[in-house]
Amino acid sequence: MKVSSLGGKRVHERNLIAIAAVILLTGFSAVWASTGKFDSYLLLSLGLMILVWFTAHYLIRRFSSGDAFIFPLALTLSAIGLIAICRLKPALLGNQLLWNALGIAAYICSAYFFRRLDSFADYKYLIGILGVGLLLSAILFGVEIGGNKNWVVLGAVRFQPSEFAKLLIVIFLAAYLADRREIFAYSTRRLGPFKLPPLRVAAPLLTLWGITMMMLIVQRDLGSALLYFATALGMMYVASSRLSYVIMGLILFFIGSLLCYYFFPHVQIRIDIWLNPWSDPTGRAYQVVQSLFALGSGGMIGSGLGYGFPGLIPEVHTDFIFAAIGEELGFVASGAVLMVYMMLLSRFFRAALQAETFFRKLTLSGLAIFIGLQVLIIIGGVTKFLPLTGVTLPFVSYGGSSLVSSYILLGIFSANSDSGESYG
Repeated sequence: MKVSSLGGKRVHERNLIAIAAVILLTGFSAVWASTGKFDSYLLLSLGLMILVWFTAHYLIRRFSSGDAFIFPLALTLSAIGLIAICRLKPALLGNQLLWNALGIAAYICSAYFFRRLDSFADYKYLIGILGVGLLLSAILFGVEIGGNKNWVVLGAVRFQPSEFAKLLIVIFLAAYLADRREIFAYSTRRLGPFKLPPLRVAAPLLTLWGITMMMLIVQRDLGSALLYFATALGMMYVASSRLSYVIMGLILFFIGSLLCYYFFPHVQIRIDIWLNPWSDPTGRAYQVVQSLFALGSGGMIGSGLGYGFPGLIPEVHTDFIFAAIGEELGFVASGAVLMVYMMLLSRFFRAALQAETFFRKLTLSGLAIFIGLQVLIIIGGVTKFLPLTGVTLPFVSYGGSSLVSSYILLGIFSANSDSGESYG
């Protein structure tokens, strides 16, 4: 079906948001039916949340002709997350609703603020300094919560600086690589079979590697370290089309991780749990083992909302929320969640491919790579495909920093995408 006008996009996006609203209300109805508890105030809150969704749609369409799939797909994931939080941690549902509302407000602001994304390339060093400063703030002043020292506490407010630093770091790298695209693409210096750019040009990337190693050592944050460095490598490949940079970067990260494994016990524990969780199933590997049991017991269609035992998994509402979905809704629903992520990522990369400038292409590619890797790493950890890390499942897991930063990222794509060619 062809949709070329802004009015057509409004109708299409509004219909998709209505589907997300039906999913939200149906899920909560199932939870209420299983628990026998109906909350009229919560129903009113859900109605207000749906009203916020449609209000955001109306406001965005006043100044943006962006992809009509992006916002509804994110809302579908948020709806699934809210349903899961209602089932798993009802006491935290109010907070998650509030964070969703704040996230959507941030989405509207970022979509307006980043309409002229190319203008940010002129401030790349300031943006880079701010991004690195946020990362260092957690390294220097962070407190340990949930085993990772990646939180900063300011009075009654606590947040994860790395969630917001990712946006700044990606914009800086995009501007830096766009300015030096030819140097990276046509460098002639060699180290064995690899071609290298001049050291002064590669210095910022080496600095980022050093920071990721500090995150791994000091913060015990394997997930964020892997996310940042892998995103930088992906952006280098997009900028230069040279696979050798990716291979060398992976070798650097592997060497650093290997040294960390031998010298720092917390890194060794994470790897040992991944390789053989059954060596200590009731101790250090308890979360992973319970996650595997939950996914296995869910089968194809699950036990039903409210009829499983996801509470056996510690922190199930954050790191292991995908395991809870797999247990109570089965392989069909968990596969559907993955399909929604795949559709969202396809729209992200489509926007990057259609970008008019190389800086915008790199920025959108970097953000798409980051969110895709985040989904891969957390689901890989829950299923024991990868070592367990402390990253969250975007739009679904409980948490304010992750949710708000994900909506900011979404706003950037909404302001810099246009898919009026075809829908359906």
